[in-house]
Parts: sequence; structure tokens; C-alpha cells
Amino acid sequence: MSNSIAQSTDSARKPQIGFFEKWLTVWVFLCIGVGITLGQLIPAPFKFIGSLEIARVNVPVGILIWLMIIPMLLKIDFSALHRVKKHWKGVLVTLFINWGVKPFSMALLAYVFIKIIFVHYLPADQIDSYVAGLILLAAAPCTAMVFVWSNLTDGDPYFTLTQVALNDLIMVFAFAPIVGLLLGLSSIKVPWDTLLISVGLYIVVPVILAQLTRFVLLKKGQTAFDSALKALSPVSLIALLATLVLLFAFQGEAILKQPLVIAMLAVPILIQVYFNSALAYILNRQLKVAHNAACPSALIGASNFFELAVATAISLFGFQSGAALATVVGVLIEVPVMLSVVKIVNSTRGWYGKGSLKG
Repeated sequence: MSNSIAQSTDSARKPQIGFFEKWLTVWVFLCIGVGITLGQLIPAPFKFIGSLEIARVNVPVGILIWLMIIPMLLKIDFSALHRVKKHWKGVLVTLFINWGVKPFSMALLAYVFIKIIFVHYLPADQIDSYVAGLILLAAAPCTAMVFVWSNLTDGDPYFTLTQVALNDLIMVFAFAPIVGLLLGLSSIKVPWDTLLISVGLYIVVPVILAQLTRFVLLKKGQTAFDSALKALSPVSLIALLATLVLLFAFQGEAILKQPLVIAMLAVPILIQVYFNSALAYILNRQLKVAHNAACPSALIGASNFFELAVATAISLFGFQSGAALATVVGVLIEVPVMLSVVKIVNSTRGWYGKGSLKG
């Protein structure tokens, strides 16, 4: 969803937050309005779309998810993993936050806020589903937008590239077990067959297709590759917004009855973002990691691969589930909250430098 990421040092610093990405929250709100309105006025077409399933996977949504994910995965260069040695401490911090802290802290926050604090204000039949959606949101690190966040903090582009590539590689094997474990701990029945199908459809297959496409495009030259990325970038956003229209067409009635649900779901997500970014930032400072690696480390540790979360929630629990709605709230607040984290790490550069190596 970010602009093209090239492989040279100069081109690696190109990504800037684009017009559509900058106003993502606005587009999401528009999709909420369009989806709810259409779902109430003409429910029949959406019910038909919802019925188009194979092995509990909705075919139209599956196509949209591929259009969302594959253009982003094209940016990942797995051959860059050897560069990870330069900032190995920062890499370890990010991996610790992504896989050892974030999913588990979100599970705890979801339990506290959804099952205790807000339990009397939420639909009783969706409580477990909301918790599941929040867990799904935190179980996969960001893949695309983090390139933009890193660039806005003058982050080391190669650190960002190698860290994202490493996270994607780990995600292929770790996403399903972590989600299964946390859903089980939350007493939520785990549909393992659907979960594994989702991992195959939305992680393994897209990664393979993206890398094959990447290889073919790069054979034609870097210019052709960059042009293809630029052309495909809007496709990801359009597919995401189309998915959200479908989702809110099904969620409309529930949202109209309880509009504060979105605000309540946003609370644990916001706490999780600031907690994990702060923890990563402070740990990097303690380990004397350069600021230009600490920034992307904190940002990768805080942001989520919400496209994967939305897809998996729909596959596991359906369009009308609280899980699907919870993951969409992550989309809703992603840009403004991450821009605030960018501002924080930029404004504390002087403080950071007093306790670490200079980036």
C-alpha cells in the first residue's frame, strides 16, 4: 500500500506517504457509510456475495485479499536478509516485540477491556469474537506501510527491508500456532482447518506468487519493476476499500444499534500500539542501537498487517462477526496513530542520542 520500494540506497529512501494512504481513515469512514447504506437499502446482493464460499472461504473476498496482499509482498526482497547483521541487536528487539510480546499483550488487553471493563456495553454473543479479532490483528507484523513510517523517521532502509522480510518468513510458520494458542487460552474454539487454509491462501500462496512475479519483473530491469509497483500500488488500496464496503454492508445493522462498539474496540488497540512502540524504542536505546534502526524497530513492533487480519477474521468467523469488525477498527486508526508514533520518535531524537550510539 506504500509507494514503490526499490533496491538501491537512493531508491530505498523514496517512499513518502501518498495521498490515499495519508487519508486512509477518511476512506475507511466513507466505506463505513457506503457499506451500511447499501446493506440496508439492497441487502439481497450482499447476501448472495456472502454465500459464495468454498471450504468456508468466501471467493470474492479471497480474490480481493490477493489483490490487497500480493502488490505489497512484491516489495519484499528475501535476498536482503544477510544485511541483518549490521543492526542485529535492533533485529532481536523487533522479533521479541513482534512474536514474544505483542500477540500476548493484546490477548491480555482484549480480555481486560472486552470481557471485564466493557462487557456490559457490548453484544453478549460477540464478546469472544471481538477478542478473537483483536488477537488476529496483533498476531502479524506490518508488511507494507512500515516502509513509509520508517522513511518519515529517516530510518535505515536496509534495516527495514531485512526486518520485514524476516518477519514475513517467520509469519509463514508462526502465525497459525500463535493464533491457535491465544484463541485456545481465551476459550475460543479454534477452527484449525479454516485457520490453516487461511494461512495457505493469505500468506504462503501470495508470498510464492509475489516472489515469482518479482523475479520476472526484475529480469526486465529495475525501471520496469519500479513502474509495475507504482501501477499496482492503488490496486491494494482499492481492494481493501472494496472489502470494507462488503464488510460494513453485513455489519451495518449491528453498528447502527451500537455505534460505540468501534470506540470501545479502539481502546485496547491504541494501548497496544503505544505500549509496544515505547517498549521497543526503550529497549533499543538500552542496547545502544543506532536511532535510524531503533525508529523502524519501534514502528514495526507497533503496527499490524491488518489486511491479513481482516482476511483471516472473515474466513474464520464470517462477515457479520465481531472478529471481522475488530480487525477493521485496526484499519480505521492505523494511519493517525502511527503518524503520532512517528512524531514521538522524531521529537525524542536528542533524548535517545544521550543513551545510544548516533544513527
